Amino acid sequence: MSLEEFENTPDNKTRRYILMRSITDLGMGLIYLAVGIIILFAKQFKFQNDFTGSIPAKIFAVMVIIYGSWRIYRGIKKKYIKE
Repeated sequence: MSLEEFENTPDNKTRRYILMRSITDLGMGLIYLAVGIIILFAKQFKFQNDFTGSIPAKIFAVMVIIYGSWRIYRGIKKKYIKE
């Protein structure tokens, strides 16, 4: 649902639902992105332990960054209602 369709939606309940989902996706996407970046660049942030220096941690961090980016994309597109 594009912004024009969102603004022209007469149903107030649907409009609030889309806004709530969009804000949630954007917020959670930013949190996932931040966690992935912190894990990926733990050495530069002077945050080190056994997990952050390992290869599985780097793989996990990249996966979390990709998922966070997807949540941000979904929050921007606002395609929650199937037509």
